[in-house]
Amino acid sequence: ARIGIDRNRVADWPGSEPGPAARARARFVAEAMRPAERTDAWRRLAVEDGKSVTPESVAGLRRVVCPTPREEAAVIALLLREVLEEPGRTGALITPDRALARRVAAELRRWGIEIDDSAGQPLGSTPVGAFLRLSARAAAEGFAPVTLLALLKHPLAAAGQAPARLRARVRALERAVLRGPRPAPGLAGLRRAVESLDEKKMAKERADALALVDDLAARAAGFSALLAERRAGLADLIAAHLGFAEALAESDENSGAARLWRGEDGESAAALAAELHRSAGGLPPVAGADYPALFEALIAGPVVRPRWGRHPRLFIWGPLEARLLHADRLILGSLNEGVWPADPPPDPWLSRPMRSRFGLPLPERRIGLSAHDFAQALGARDVVLTRAERVEGAPTVPSRWLLRLETTMRAAGLFATDPAIREAWDGGPWQAWQDRLDRPERIAPCPRPAPRPPLAARPRRLSVTAIGTLMRNPYGVYARHVLDLRPLDPIDADPGAAERGGILHAALAAYLDEAGDVPPEDAHARLLALGEEAFGATLDRPGVRAFWWPRFERIAAWFLAKQAELELGRQVAAVEAEGRLEIAAPGGSFRLTARADRIDRLPDGRLAVIDYKTGQAPSAPQVEAGLEPQLPLEAAIARQGGFAGLAAGEPAALAYWRLTGGDPAGEVREVRGDAAALAEAALAGLGDLIAAFDDPATPYHAVPDPARAPRFDDYAHLARIAEWSAGGGGEE
Repeated sequence: ARIGIDRNRVADWPGSEPGPAARARARFVAEAMRPAERTDAWRRLAVEDGKSVTPESVAGLRRVVCPTPREEAAVIALLLREVLEEPGRTGALITPDRALARRVAAELRRWGIEIDDSAGQPLGSTPVGAFLRLSARAAAEGFAPVTLLALLKHPLAAAGQAPARLRARVRALERAVLRGPRPAPGLAGLRRAVESLDEKKMAKERADALALVDDLAARAAGFSALLAERRAGLADLIAAHLGFAEALAESDENSGAARLWRGEDGESAAALAAELHRSAGGLPPVAGADYPALFEALIAGPVVRPRWGRHPRLFIWGPLEARLLHADRLILGSLNEGVWPADPPPDPWLSRPMRSRFGLPLPERRIGLSAHDFAQALGARDVVLTRAERVEGAPTVPSRWLLRLETTMRAAGLFATDPAIREAWDGGPWQAWQDRLDRPERIAPCPRPAPRPPLAARPRRLSVTAIGTLMRNPYGVYARHVLDLRPLDPIDADPGAAERGGILHAALAAYLDEAGDVPPEDAHARLLALGEEAFGATLDRPGVRAFWWPRFERIAAWFLAKQAELELGRQVAAVEAEGRLEIAAPGGSFRLTARADRIDRLPDGRLAVIDYKTGQAPSAPQVEAGLEPQLPLEAAIARQGGFAGLAAGEPAALAYWRLTGGDPAGEVREVRGDAAALAEAALAGLGDLIAAFDDPATPYHAVPDPARAPRFDDYAHLARIAEWSAGGGGEE
């Protein structure tokens, strides 16, 4: 009508005469896609003389409904993989869902297949694009631990040296200062955190980390300065950003430009950079802090399409590309409402009447085009329709196209008359095959680990805190003291209880050593000053300053008040005292070590053993039952004069001072019972425990008694507790 000719004058394309099967499929598709006001004709399908919907109409048409997009992608990959079993046969996935396309491409790699995706890959998702985005974000965030590590561990990062050497230095920096609470912002704060490392114990790590931080600061100086500006020219920001990226990509063998701008993604990024340089001069200045978000938006548009190396018989197409292409098997994926067809986009500027007056198409026109794409794809001989029942945990609604097809088939009675059609519409065996793909022939949960190292490898020295672990979870002692494995703190973690406890212990010990039994007049101010010294460089960390220091101030006030309440004649006899005790055992002498937080000598000469707790203190029943033997064993060491600088004495009291800084800031929990009897019983039990583990046949079980399992277990994943406990594994 638009070009002014009669429709009958339009001839068929030469050689395009469809066969009987194609004509039958076309009649079925036309019937299913009737306008809504004509769908009442479906009621007459079952009684029509010349049926438009026959079993031949749906031959080769299947539907597979999967639980989630992951299973849908795996089924599609399996369907495409089957295509390759027949020489020369081709297959294609048609979908508007880019997430599904990426999943299918990833699933096909299990067979070494790199599929050709017509949509390509966004530049921002390529290695070069990710490196450029990370370099901008890391500098803008003050080189925070997570983004800094992501940047420095990127394959393109080299910083003027061999990439493998940089990676080793970055791992050392990570272990030294980036795990645990976040350092102060910026590279200056990171440098102060490195400078606070022990020069004797970590001399090499400290030197390498300082060199790395200084080198990074020199390379990022210009870009960081521009990002700190309130208004900066976009051209200057882009030039500084790309200069920093090239400087960081430089290796000991190649320049940064040679490593950064090579390959298909590098060439696309270089083209984008050249375009930005040409056009940025005409744009107004922007805030430096806004540049990373602006760059993310700019790099999200370009697409990288590979020139070669993709499979010649398998493809992923969008609905638009599929109009002009053909494959022997077509898979129409993600057939859910909102995806195919997509919901009409809201128009904040023009209403529907306004669009009609201006001669603009209505938003629903896109649904008509989507229906056209769907109907055209259905013309293939072998068509598979797939959808997921839930996406991101939310239930989905089948596409209206699927519902129309199913309604038409039901109206024609195809399901009732032909079981094969019903089976094909229900998915056939594909979902079951996908389930079997990653399922082993036999699922056998691992048994409870029970390592039995030789006696020579078993520890002959443990601390009083490790004895509790040996009782509750021997595998933890095996992993720590036999395998010599140490847990790592999380990156950019919240302030941890262990580090907080160490600082608090150091501050209180320094105060008691300085003040003795007579507190100074400015006791509170002096304790706070010693606290600042104990915190040291950690106060530069935002989390420590915001959360730990206010709690320490409250603890200091409570501690001094408690000191004033103690009975006259009571003296602080030892603070942070090192102690040891040699115990005769079948495997040879065993050394028990301890570091007592505090031991007071009472007016009658007996001793009170005190332990500071920043977390939950053990309960009295746990101590009495021997499950928490720390204080009784420290009392046993003190009873035999095992603490340096402390004369032997009879233990009279055991107590936990719980110091939380909350409300109340602290509390004293006395251990009930006779302290001397508890110490004697703990020492006798320890002798029996050591004798048991001196037998090479005694295993280091993981959590022998689940009811007495420790609250925190750094080695639960190594022991695979979740696996064998769920599988019913028990004692040997």
